[in-house]
Amino acid sequence: MNTLIAIAGLGILCLIAEIFNLRKAIVPVTIIGLLAILGLNVYDYMELGLNAAITDRSEGFYNNMIVNNSFGMAFTGLFIVLTIFLVAMTPEFHKEHKAKISDFVAIKLFLLAGAVAMVSFGNLAMFFLGIEILSISLYVLAASEPKNIKSNEAGMKYFLMGAFASGILLFGIALIYGATGSFDNAAIYSAVLSGDLPGWFFIGIVMLTIGLLFKIAAAPFHMWAPDVYQGSPALNTATMSTLAKVAAMAAFFKLMRNLNHEVPGSYIAIIITVSILSMTVGNFMALRQTNVKRMLAFSGISHAGFMLMVLLNPPAMSGVLFYYASAYALAGIAAFAVILYVTSNKENEDIYQFNGLGKTNPVMAATLTLALLSMAGIPILSGFFAKFFLFSEVIKSGHIAIVIVAVVNSIVSVGYYFKLILAMYSKDATENTQKAPTAYSIVAVVSILLTIAIGLYPDALLSILK
Repeated sequence: MNTLIAIAGLGILCLIAEIFNLRKAIVPVTIIGLLAILGLNVYDYMELGLNAAITDRSEGFYNNMIVNNSFGMAFTGLFIVLTIFLVAMTPEFHKEHKAKISDFVAIKLFLLAGAVAMVSFGNLAMFFLGIEILSISLYVLAASEPKNIKSNEAGMKYFLMGAFASGILLFGIALIYGATGSFDNAAIYSAVLSGDLPGWFFIGIVMLTIGLLFKIAAAPFHMWAPDVYQGSPALNTATMSTLAKVAAMAAFFKLMRNLNHEVPGSYIAIIITVSILSMTVGNFMALRQTNVKRMLAFSGISHAGFMLMVLLNPPAMSGVLFYYASAYALAGIAAFAVILYVTSNKENEDIYQFNGLGKTNPVMAATLTLALLSMAGIPILSGFFAKFFLFSEVIKSGHIAIVIVAVVNSIVSVGYYFKLILAMYSKDATENTQKAPTAYSIVAVVSILLTIAIGLYPDALLSILK
């Protein structure tokens, strides 16, 4: 709870700083503040001594609206790290709009507050509040270039599809309340254990699932993602692809684990179908793309399919989900830091813009290569271990067929990742590239080093959620 209050307070402080013309101090103070909040989150984790599952030892606040437990604290720490990277790149990306720096930084902080609420809720009302705070922030960011037709289109599409998904979510919450008489997670779980629930409880769960599948852009609810990712400003696409997607997936996992005593077989069939569809559609459509942001949108759809596999055996998967989310998000941040550098002041983000990057800027090219290889699941990088741990747990649960499909899709994904890698190393540069901005270079290198580190020492993350 202290972490959530501190994040919201820091966002308000950013807006106040603009009033007093303290624009230059906004980003440094925000990063220092986020590091302090990260320290507070770690201290709270250590103080409570939480190394248990979601429904075990926890501390609730305000009639259980917010619950402090190992799951929420672990993901909160990840979200704060991602936000630090995103905020660090903000001044360079918005250098032509310095007067709006406070707005962009504050929106990212409020988005972070929504993400924290999504993984720390103990009540469906707080869950819905968190997801709406996050969603509204993203709508604004997607349409943050009012003179750019693509940005306007992306904002409108995202808003319409997001509002539609939110309506379905709210309807599902209403049905669950009607079946159990409570919004509280613990009360709903107790009602499920009693076994005497009307049929519309399961309908409510299905509607919650559909709404969240929209939020994580899983097939067949993915149609908005490629256009929104391509049309949004690149830094905001990075926010959607990493922080927002991981937050929605973590909230999805927590909901399904907290509200159900055991997952029904029919629901397992739905999850398997959506997971396979997301992996297959995402990877095969990515093979056809020439725009890098659009390609990474389809890549994100395929990774959503991989992450959905954690719902096949929730009791054993909290640590695996945290590791996979960390590996995917950090590699995504590293990739987008390079994309921001290469495509700045360019008309588009097509693959040919990366021609010859291996010669003109070997460090940034190597960073992007390692990030893409991690996403593809190449050994020694954290993406490989994320998929290895995920497949191992799914096999233990008896779902071997979906693991075979996932392995085939991982092989397919190498094709489009290498299309970009080959452009960097086998083709000549189309024009002289400028020196990479310091902020982009630092974020790219630090995030890829973290990706390598958690690949070399996976237990450091897996041990957080055992």
